[in-house]
Amino acid sequence: MTSADTDEVARATGLVAEQLSGVGRLGVAFSGGVDSSVLLALAVRALGADRVVAVLGVSPSLAGDERAAAHRVAGRIGAVVVEVETREGDREAYRANGPDRCFHCKDELFTRIGAEVAQRHRLDAIAYGENADDVRRLDRPGARAAAEHRVLTPLATAGIDKAAVRRIARDLDLPCADKPAAPCLASRIPHFQIVSPRKLGQVEQAEAALRRLGFGDLRVRHHGDVARLELPADELVRAVSEPLRERVHAAVTGAGFRFVTLDLAGIQSGAFTGAYVNAGERGRPEPTADRAAEPDRAVEPDRPTSRDRTESRG
Repeated sequence: MTSADTDEVARATGLVAEQLSGVGRLGVAFSGGVDSSVLLALAVRALGADRVVAVLGVSPSLAGDERAAAHRVAGRIGAVVVEVETREGDREAYRANGPDRCFHCKDELFTRIGAEVAQRHRLDAIAYGENADDVRRLDRPGARAAAEHRVLTPLATAGIDKAAVRRIARDLDLPCADKPAAPCLASRIPHFQIVSPRKLGQVEQAEAALRRLGFGDLRVRHHGDVARLELPADELVRAVSEPLRERVHAAVTGAGFRFVTLDLAGIQSGAFTGAYVNAGERGRPEPTADRAAEPDRAVEPDRPTSRDRTESRG
């Protein structure tokens, strides 16, 4: 690191240390993404590795590749990882998949941490990686769950924004420094269409196969038999050019989709939730013909089986 890099890391460590003053042992809700990884790294620097635990929620909405990557990042930081099985799929409100789905997911995570991890590891507080830019976003119902559980937000409170998070991650040589945002697999399913282990598994399988073809930042949106593929704009032509076009098609249909479409708008962060927030909508939309005809509503159980719950989210 240059002296400027060292100064920024030192400043950020100091700011986080101020937010954690009085905390003996800290649990960091950890995903392996850049925000939670930087928080984990700064907390370890501020408190020491023996006083910080990375808590990784594991369920069908976490891709197996993401789970493995999270362990690698934590290993680089030198933090112990504790996995906790979350059962958001047992919650009717989560499966119903309204715009507040993330609230129910985060509420389940923080409830499990409080019930199963905090006492066993003698944690005084839990923190998660909300940054200063996140605070200004309206499409983040998970933040309400964090507030209700009194989860600390050291990065946001210290005024550390996303750009600073990326710089600090590079300064610390974290492998996730330039990693694209990787929302949970449930974010690929349109609101008010049921979230199920089968759908999550289809999305995970398709996205993993596409990454093996060399695509990094991507989303496979689940529209019943149709998969809507989102890629960065500069990847669109490559995806539809031979010989890759045929391999892309095979990768996605191999996950159980009948049709594959390519969205010309490219990657769209918050594509489903943002539409409701921007329109000021909070109620359920009227069913459409496509929704009514969606085949898995008739044949797919609403509740995941025990096998579904124990499979790696991945």
